[in-house]
Amino acid sequence: MRIIEKILSILKYVMPAVLLLVFPLHSYAQSANLPGLSVNFGQGADLVDSIQVILLFTVITLAPAVLILCTSFTRIIVVLSFMRQAIGTQNLPPNQLLIGFAMFLTVFVMQPTGTAIYNDGITPYMKKQITTVQALQVIEVNLRSFMSKQVRKTDIALFYDVTGKKAPQTINDVPIHYLIPAFVISELKTAFQIGFLLYIPFLILDMVVASVLMAMGMMMLPPVVISLPFKLLLFVLVDGWQLVTGSILRSFN
Repeated sequence: MRIIEKILSILKYVMPAVLLLVFPLHSYAQSANLPGLSVNFGQGADLVDSIQVILLFTVITLAPAVLILCTSFTRIIVVLSFMRQAIGTQNLPPNQLLIGFAMFLTVFVMQPTGTAIYNDGITPYMKKQITTVQALQVIEVNLRSFMSKQVRKTDIALFYDVTGKKAPQTINDVPIHYLIPAFVISELKTAFQIGFLLYIPFLILDMVVASVLMAMGMMMLPPVVISLPFKLLLFVLVDGWQLVTGSILRSFN
């Protein structure tokens, strides 16, 4: 009972303050004309500008997904993860370092596309020369141009086979919701192909070390304990990070 009495006493002082805050804001919202929105909720509101703002915030929310799925980030981070697994170091380099390195490599690869988006879309939009829809169309066109160079026709055909629709004559006629998943599949396939090639020399080294240990009768000693220093030495001697980075960058068309 004491707890209920305390809650009621708190509500007695809080509710008037809440009402004072809610009702003035509500009455203000009825005739608010926010900069650039021209919305009047009290006189048959035109919600077009408000919907544009909502769409803009939606695009900003989806920006991380666009960064991952519509750029070179997917291929780069998968290959770097394969490289770490092939060497045998579970947490070295750490995830934060791999992701940061992958992001900067993505910026390097996407620099021409990003420059075109900035010059043709963002700058005119900031100068109010084009609308939000036109700026988004510029972004879509440039990202589509990059993805079209990397995607495989068979991956695009998969989605048309599933839906039973006829494939278009040119890749420019492929809808964006078909192109993005096809691009992701193509990037994953390419990344796994590169990862398989990276695994081969380290796998051979593991097999050699395991055979030597078995020949010496040291079957209780894990081969990874012996092979890890040799794999690190081999990777350093051939300047592995430079070779892997160069292979990743050259794999993009």
